[in-house]
Amino acid sequence: MEWTDIWTLAEQKDGKLHTVSYELLTRGRALADARAQVDGQVCRLCSVVLGYNIPDTELEELLKRGADRVYVVQHPVLTHFLVDPYANILIYLIETYHPEVLIAAATTSGRTVMPYVSMKMHAGLTADCTGLDIDPETGNLLQTRPAIGGNILATIKTPEARPQMATVRPKSMPPAPHDPDRTGEIVKVDIPETLLISRVRFEGFEPDVSQDAIEDAETIVAGGRGMKKGEHFALLSDLAGVFGGSVGASRVAVDRGWQTYPRQIGLSGKTVAPKLYIACGVSGAIQHLAGMQTAENIIAINNDPDAPIFQVADLGIVGDVFEVVPAILEKLGEKD
Repeated sequence: MEWTDIWTLAEQKDGKLHTVSYELLTRGRALADARAQVDGQVCRLCSVVLGYNIPDTELEELLKRGADRVYVVQHPVLTHFLVDPYANILIYLIETYHPEVLIAAATTSGRTVMPYVSMKMHAGLTADCTGLDIDPETGNLLQTRPAIGGNILATIKTPEARPQMATVRPKSMPPAPHDPDRTGEIVKVDIPETLLISRVRFEGFEPDVSQDAIEDAETIVAGGRGMKKGEHFALLSDLAGVFGGSVGASRVAVDRGWQTYPRQIGLSGKTVAPKLYIACGVSGAIQHLAGMQTAENIIAINNDPDAPIFQVADLGIVGDVFEVVPAILEKLGEKD
C-alpha cells in the first residue's frame, strides 16, 4: 500500500473557515515541497473540510492559498464539532486515500479528534509541535516539540506507522497568502450514513468572557521577571489600554502569581501573533520566544543589552522599564 500526500485538517464555524486552516497550509506547503524533493515524486498538499453549508467560495480559498486538492464532507450532523462522526469520517478518508502525513491545529477540536484517530489507526501522533520538517534522507516527518517542562526541544519520528500525525499551535505560522491564479481540485466525498452516529449531542455554546483572549489581540504588552512584582503590571495595563490591547506575561511572571495562566505566552502557555508585541522586562528565553516571535512588530524594553529578546526585536530599548514606559505614556498622552 502506497501512502502519499500531505493533508491538513481545516476548521470551520457556521460555514466559514477559520484562519488556522490557512496557517496549516503554510506548513503543509513547505512539507509537500520538501517531500517531493526526497525522491522526485509528486506530493500534493490536500486539505480536509468537514461541516455543513460551506460555500464553494470558502473551499476555493483553500486552493488559492496553496492546497492542490480539497476533500469535503458536508452533512447537518457535522455543523458543530462532535468527536465520533468527525473521527469516523477522517478514518474513512485515510483508509480510502492513504495520506502519508496528517496535520491539524492544536485547538480544542484538533486536540480531541487527532488522538482518537491515531489510536484507531495505530499511528503515531506528536502533539503541540513547534516545528515540522521532512527528513531529506528518508522522507519521514520530523516533529519538534517541547519536552521536560519546556526545557528542551525534542525531534520525534514515526518511521513505520502511517499516517504520520501531528498537531501544531495556532498563530505559530502566518496564514498562506492568497493567490488568485491558483487552481486545484475539490472532491466532494459521499460517506456511509453509519459514520455519522454520535454518542453525544450538541446542545449549545457559551463563550468564556471572563478573560480577554490574548491570542486574538492585535497589540500585546507582556511583562516578565523585570516587572519585579504583580502590582507593577498596572503600568503595562495602562500602555495596553492606549492601543486597545491586552496584557501578557512570561512563565516566570505567572509562576510568581503576578498574572494568571490564561495570560502566559510561550511553549507552556499560548502562542500569539499580534501586529504589535511590546516586551517589558522579558529576558527572552527560548520558551518565551517560541510563543511570540511571529508577531509582525516586536518592541523590547530591557535594562540588559545582552538579553536574548533583542535578537528577535524590531526595535530594542535598553533601559529601566519603570522609566521608559511612563515616558512613552507621557508622549502618547501629548498626542491626544
